[in-house]
Amino acid sequence: MGKTIIRVPATAANLGPGIDSIGAALHLYLTVIIEERTEAWRVNHALGTEIPRDEHNLMVQAALQVNPQLKPHQLTVMSDIPVSRGLGSSTSAIIAGIKIANELGEMDLSLNDQLNWAVKVGGALDNVAPALMGQAAVATVVDGQATALKLPLPALSALVFIPGQKLLARKSREALPKNVAFETAVHASSVANVLVAALLEKNWDLAAQMIERDEFHEQARSQLVPELNQIRDAAHELGIVGTYLSGAGPTVVTLADSGKLTLLRHKLAEKNLPGSLRIIPLDPDGATVLTDA
Repeated sequence: MGKTIIRVPATAANLGPGIDSIGAALHLYLTVIIEERTEAWRVNHALGTEIPRDEHNLMVQAALQVNPQLKPHQLTVMSDIPVSRGLGSSTSAIIAGIKIANELGEMDLSLNDQLNWAVKVGGALDNVAPALMGQAAVATVVDGQATALKLPLPALSALVFIPGQKLLARKSREALPKNVAFETAVHASSVANVLVAALLEKNWDLAAQMIERDEFHEQARSQLVPELNQIRDAAHELGIVGTYLSGAGPTVVTLADSGKLTLLRHKLAEKNLPGSLRIIPLDPDGATVLTDA
């Protein structure tokens, strides 16, 4: 039997005002090789002692939720996605698990089935949708059913600031306001609506402006991630618009063409920000499965 290789991209979620709804896929990957049948699940990786190497691994847990009848296999895992930095590392594991169940169980799940399973297993919509579809995606849940649409993005890259310190999602969630004034919510929603329309119209200049107009979460979280405003201000000095806080943070993403982002990275290098700056292309395809016969 040949090997099956599953590749799932990282994601930069909460794309601007699209909190819990819009995200983009990045050219950083979790790669899983499904190998031989074994007596018990074995997950080979070099990702640290915190990540289980048996049936308690998140990927295996997700796969078994989708299909409890799966026979144990050996899995080899490699990942470029930093953990707990707002780039969808746990979502990529959930998606990989669903793909494992689909392959080993020969389930023939549709993309929409996979989306719904991912949400059921605990993935965040704005990570799950772009991880499955690539580029950017907008998603929601209505009457318990998740639905998503792929949004076209121009040939952009992302300058990603990844802090050295983790920001726990719990702490980030606690910073959010419990209530939002009705007028604010209406206006914030209209900004998100225009962002989606601009992306569908392929009007990147307008979309980039809307990305910076979030009124739901960035202001509350910017105290936890002071680099957000520093990076945005530096980008504006170079005429670059399109900086936002990815996921619950603390990663900050700026979308632009790679030439402009190279200039921005040089400018930010002088500020000695406490973390790394990486230019990463967007992923066009989402999660893929390759079978080596």
